[in-house]
Amino acid sequence: MEMSMTRCTWLHAALFILASLYALSSHAALPVSSSVPGGVAVIALGKVVSGADAPHVWLGEQPVLVAADQNSWYAVVGVSLATKPGSHVLRVQSGGITRNVDFEVLDKTYPEQRITLKDTGKVQLSPENLARSEREIGEIVRLKHHWHATRDADLAFIAPALGPYTGHFGMRRYFNGEARAPHAGLDMAVERGTTVMASGAGTVLAVGDYFFNGKTIFLDHGNGLITMYCHLDSMDVQVGDVVGKGQPIGLSGMTGRATGPHLHWSVVLNGTMVDPELFIPAQP
Repeated sequence: MEMSMTRCTWLHAALFILASLYALSSHAALPVSSSVPGGVAVIALGKVVSGADAPHVWLGEQPVLVAADQNSWYAVVGVSLATKPGSHVLRVQSGGITRNVDFEVLDKTYPEQRITLKDTGKVQLSPENLARSEREIGEIVRLKHHWHATRDADLAFIAPALGPYTGHFGMRRYFNGEARAPHAGLDMAVERGTTVMASGAGTVLAVGDYFFNGKTIFLDHGNGLITMYCHLDSMDVQVGDVVGKGQPIGLSGMTGRATGPHLHWSVVLNGTMVDPELFIPAQP
């Protein structure tokens, strides 16, 4: 145990140093554009004009993150898994003028994932657990739509833990043969007690212990960009804490509905879950 802890401590320290160096050398890179259900549509809005404010953008009634890159403005739009392929419209306000910008959403078919749970109470919920889960889902929906305006958000996330990806975003899931909601995050296979790091700089929006998600931390990165870290064994931050990219925030576990130790990481953009892998820069 002592050797294992020493090795883990050294690894976690090394990861934090690498993340810190990365944060110093990189800033606000746009995510990969993938205009499909569950993806991110990166839409050009025009050149940055010196002294002018950033455009304001809405998808329906939901405000949309706007970022500058290479002297141009871009709308960074989270596309819900429930979005129908076809033409969709953004409302853009800039310089006192409001205009519509069309963008196309392409179709995408996600693979299936079949999971067997020994604890059938996590599939067939008792009335008490059903009421609890519905209450918590309502709370999570509210958190997903949180909006805190910030001048500049760093979109170049790092992976919050080092481990193979075992459950990709969007997979159509079946628990004990019964269809459930698609997988709304990215699973990383890590041992219990592995350090979980903040994927980007932000503020702790909420912490909680949920029926399905287990112990979970929500980080607010500004302008509707939020990350979730689920099934944790422990949480080392509190609401309102300001954290840096790569800062340890907790330890991985298997709390909530989980078949084994792992980290479930979700990214929320303009109120909807999107594919986290689009936010991780490709390695050179």
